[in-house]
Amino acid sequence: MKKGSDYFGENVFDDRVMKAVLSAKVYASLKHTIDEGQSLDPGVADAVALAMKDWAVSKGATHFTHWFQPLTGITAEKHDGFITPSPDGGVIMEFSGKELIKGEPDASSFPSGGLRATFEARGYTAWDPTSYAFIKGKTLCIPTAFCSYGGHALDKKTPLLRSMEALNKQALRVLRLFGNTTAKYVRSSVGPEQEYFLISKEMYDKRPDLRFTGRTLFGAKPPKGQEMDDHYFGAIKPKVAEFMEDLNDELWKLGIMAKTEHNEVAPAQHELAPIYTTTNVATDHNQLTMEIMQKTAAKHGLVCLLHEKPFAGVNGSGKHNNWSIATSEGQNLLSPGETPYENAQFLLFLCAVIKAVDDYQDLLRISVATAGNDHRLGANEAPPAVISMFLGDELNAVLEAIETDTPYKGAEKTQMKLGVDVLPKFNRDTTDRNRTSPFAFTGNKFEFRMLGSSNSIACANIMLNAAVAESLKVYADRLEGADDFETALHDMIKKTIKDHKRIIFNGNGYDDAWIKEATEVRGLLNFRTTADCMPHLLDKKNVDMLTSHKVFTVDELRSRRDIMLENYCKTVTIEANTMVDMANTQIAPAVSDFTSHVASCAQTKKALDPSINCEYEIKLAGKLSALTDRIASGVSGLQDALISLHGAKDIIAESELVRDNILPKMCELRLACDEAETLTAKGYWPFPSYGDILFSVK
Repeated sequence: MKKGSDYFGENVFDDRVMKAVLSAKVYASLKHTIDEGQSLDPGVADAVALAMKDWAVSKGATHFTHWFQPLTGITAEKHDGFITPSPDGGVIMEFSGKELIKGEPDASSFPSGGLRATFEARGYTAWDPTSYAFIKGKTLCIPTAFCSYGGHALDKKTPLLRSMEALNKQALRVLRLFGNTTAKYVRSSVGPEQEYFLISKEMYDKRPDLRFTGRTLFGAKPPKGQEMDDHYFGAIKPKVAEFMEDLNDELWKLGIMAKTEHNEVAPAQHELAPIYTTTNVATDHNQLTMEIMQKTAAKHGLVCLLHEKPFAGVNGSGKHNNWSIATSEGQNLLSPGETPYENAQFLLFLCAVIKAVDDYQDLLRISVATAGNDHRLGANEAPPAVISMFLGDELNAVLEAIETDTPYKGAEKTQMKLGVDVLPKFNRDTTDRNRTSPFAFTGNKFEFRMLGSSNSIACANIMLNAAVAESLKVYADRLEGADDFETALHDMIKKTIKDHKRIIFNGNGYDDAWIKEATEVRGLLNFRTTADCMPHLLDKKNVDMLTSHKVFTVDELRSRRDIMLENYCKTVTIEANTMVDMANTQIAPAVSDFTSHVASCAQTKKALDPSINCEYEIKLAGKLSALTDRIASGVSGLQDALISLHGAKDIIAESELVRDNILPKMCELRLACDEAETLTAKGYWPFPSYGDILFSVK
């Protein structure tokens, strides 16, 4: 039996392969481009393309594709064969440097937010040499950026690479001030934990709401949900274990370092966590992970649900974005060391993150905003929609000592005493963890917990990289001109702590009292929905920052605001139309049929014994009849709300109508239908129940 280490990365044109198949000169030139961000030597492209093609063909590949990430939130690919006609009537396998570097997919049907007219079809894909090519099926996939004929970024990779370059530039300026002249670059790295649900394909096929929208739009609470917390970290069921084993095999072949797997809190919910890697590569890997999860599930008669809230009343799924920054020499710039109080460089980078999160709360909230994630944030399972930071007891004490100019006593090491001699003794961490915090420090990294499970991690990391780059730029500008570096450094750290300590909160983020304190006392932002936050993308401070670091142009920002709001409106509209269809054609008829059955039973009983009052049947039929009327009224109200969207003057007005009219009407209709489900005999109800779905996988 092959070990994971034997086949890890076998379908990736990675550094090991390049070193083996490229000449020393070509390999050195390409590594120079990858490691230091230098321009690609055009002469290298042909040699790389030839080696890449030969390697791919040797593994059975027949086609290649420029694999890119348009603004749909998923990946895209157009396959071209390696075959080229030969003079003798046969074919030869060819792949040129030109084909490697540039592709021309039809860009007309991808979201552009007004950057181009629909009839303008030309777009370009450009090879990203910093992310390894890989084989999927029989196709060589080449990670690429995607832009319009006019040069506007139409994807998520291009702004991400720009943000990484902005962070690199400003971080190197700061490192030079501390005397580090050898670091060649600074990069952010990410380990995105991925939550998901697994349900049976049979159940999925019987639920139109799951098939059309990815979440259940109706469903009464089952007798048992997650109340006992018995699923969390519990023994993994055999069918799920088989899925996880196959998933790991597929991911490892693609060089994706899937490390941890376990059951999550909700029934049928699970999590996968990878080892950290460079943010650009981690983003590519996470997109592949979601795709392969769904394909692997299908092989096992399962469906992998990546919606943020597929089931009401049980935990939804997030994606925890563990973010850090490190130098080319491997130094983690967010590692406090043994004495964080004396580690001025660490404190300055820590303060840069604190300042960034406080100054650009809105951008971080915007980066995770989707219709699906709106159902999850603040629902006593995920962080609230209010951004705050958790630093822990030791770092809080350090910052307080600096702010007040008082001595820092240092954190004492406490040995854990478990009361059983045979158990090992170990030192307790200097602080607990806080799972309710949107942005928590966890030792040498920050865990941004607000991302939804289906989100591309690119958006959050673009904003995070850019915001921290801006903080570092402010610091570098001041320190480079300081007469006394040590004094200026101390004063700046102290000022940052004083100016931005409102963003630091170590308590319970689920507590209503915190939300009140955050908004009314501290002045923090609380954007509960996508419609609330997305227009703020174009606030002057955000535009100025993102354009100054060349992460976005103004036109690109405007397009993204419109695309995200349009996605929000389309998503909810599809859900509303699905509800209308299900209620009209399946739920109302089922309730009506059961009502008729109950009434018929009452008549039969009365005929057999006129003295029987049929109290049960009469009451039940009355409740069901009233619910049928409520359902009809709810459908009518929702349809009227949908019609009102046609009068919206622009996408912002439309999103506000969705938030204020459509979503409340959907809730009203659901309440009536869910109550009807609890009163309708199971044989009459047209869909599998929550209990059927959540406990269907053995």
